[in-house]
Formats: sequence, structure tokens, C-alpha cells
Amino acid sequence: MATLSDVAKKANVSKMTVSRVLNHPEQVTDELKQLVYQAMQELNYVPNYAARALVNNRTQVIKLLILEEMDTVEPYYMNLLTGMSRELDKNHYSLQLVTRTSLNIGKCDGIIVTGMREPDYPFIGKLAIPVVLFGENLHGYDFVDVDNKKGTYVTTKHILELGYEQLVFIGIDEEEPFEQLREAGFMEALAEIHAEGVILRVKNSSREAEAKVSDFLTKKKGQVGFVCASDRIATGVIRAIQKTGKSVPEDYAVTGFDGVFLDRISSPTITTIKQPLMEMGEACARMLLKKINERNKNQGKHIFEPKLIVRGSTVLDA
Repeated sequence: MATLSDVAKKANVSKMTVSRVLNHPEQVTDELKQLVYQAMQELNYVPNYAARALVNNRTQVIKLLILEEMDTVEPYYMNLLTGMSRELDKNHYSLQLVTRTSLNIGKCDGIIVTGMREPDYPFIGKLAIPVVLFGENLHGYDFVDVDNKKGTYVTTKHILELGYEQLVFIGIDEEEPFEQLREAGFMEALAEIHAEGVILRVKNSSREAEAKVSDFLTKKKGQVGFVCASDRIATGVIRAIQKTGKSVPEDYAVTGFDGVFLDRISSPTITTIKQPLMEMGEACARMLLKKINERNKNQGKHIFEPKLIVRGSTVLDA
């Protein structure tokens, strides 16, 4: 089997340089890394990652802490997990899924947290290892998210451009940054043309959205465009409209947010803002690994651009 010394000789560099490429690649130039990687490939050299972890006082484990219930129908978290696992695997880390109660079982090098709500921050603040959040926050934690405000701004503009003058935002009943930003995007698009809109809030449940909109439609006449804070809510809105004997998009327009799965199986399919969840998962992992390598240095934020996907809930034959 090839050794570290063999790789160093083949690449015409020192053993220390090879070690630095393996353990601290951020400290080495791309040219040197390429030389070492090429030598490793030619010699079929396989680093002993267990030994490296021991030497560097690392566990090679990252934990994903989910602070909300995972839905068994919508594969939102599956896309996120796939992205995280893909990036961590490239860096020879394993991903461990934990809850609040299982968080302290076994050691790890860092934690990615999702599903944060305001009461959770004191708990997170006690963690003594690098932490990255999936989801925007106002507490100074490094995070990855989509541009929530721009997302609903874009869907609202889309409905306005279709000629709808009565707009309703069906939001998630949470006093959290993601919801506040989505509502702000809706209001900003309306304000640009001095239009008025209504904001209703429900739990992130298609059944509750259906009940809320069914009641709303008994009191509201005329064509209405519904901007929804999630695809799940949008499916409930569509059912409520269809129960009145009306059609989407002939009589009402509906948009969602997420673009993970429900948008494609709904009838009609849902015009939505697609979150690139796999790429966002990869970004969470990259940010956390960089934070670990830089001794818990702040990394800031990584906000992804939202993408409007136009489907049958706003445009016929989309």
C-alpha cells in the first residue's frame, strides 16, 4: 500500500505539504493540491480518515438537529438531507439525524439546525461547538436560506400581471422571519401599483387552509388571486375553490412556495417558487465545515435566488 511518503515523493513535495493538503486544504494553493491529488490517484493512495480524525481531535460526524415535526408525505427534508450528505461525503464526514432529546448522544464536530422558532434560541445558545442554521434568523447565527421576500414578491407580481386586482396572501401562522419576509414581499408588490390585499394566516396545513378559504369565499365575490406561503397551503386553497364549483385557473389563480413535490401532484399543478433544497443542503454543509476549519469563525449568510415555476394553477396549459 502506498504511504504518505510515497505520495510526497511522487508529487515532489514534502510530507508536511501532503499532510496539509489532506487536513487543511484551505491553507494550500490549488496548484499544490492538484499535484498531491494527482499523485494520490496514480498511487491509489487511500488516506486513513480514522487516524486523521484522531490526530486532529475530530469525530468526522456532523449532526442535523430538526426542531419541528418531519412530515412523512412531503419530501422536503429528504431533498435537504441528500444535499447535506452529498457535500459531507466528499469531505469524509458522516451525517447524524438527531432531535432535541438525542442531541447529546455521541460527540460531533458541528451541528446544522433547522426548524428554529424564537423560543429555541436560548437552547441553541448553550451549544459550545460550531452551529449553522438552515433558515434566516435575527440572532446573528450563520445561516442558509432562500430569498423569502423576493419569492412572494415574484409570485404576487405574476398574479398581478395576469390582471387580478383582488389578492389574498395565505400565510403560515408563525411570527418568524421567513413568514414576515414572505408577507413583506406580497405587500411590496401591491404597494408598487397602489393595490390592496388581504392577509390571512393558518397553520401549514392543507386542511386548515381549505377551511379558511371556504369560509372566505362565502363572503367574497369576483376573481381572486391567492398567494400562498407554501405548496401545502396552496393545495388546500385549490380544494376549497373546487368545492364551490369554480375552477383554477379559469376563475381563481393560486401560487405556492417550495416546489418540492406537492406542486407537481396537485390538480392542477401549482405555480410556485422553487427552493433549490439540495443545493441549499450542500451550502449548509460547506459553511459548517469551513466554520469548523476556521475555529468557529463567523461565516455570515448564504441566500439563494428564488425561481418562479409557472404551472396550471395560474396559466392554462402551463
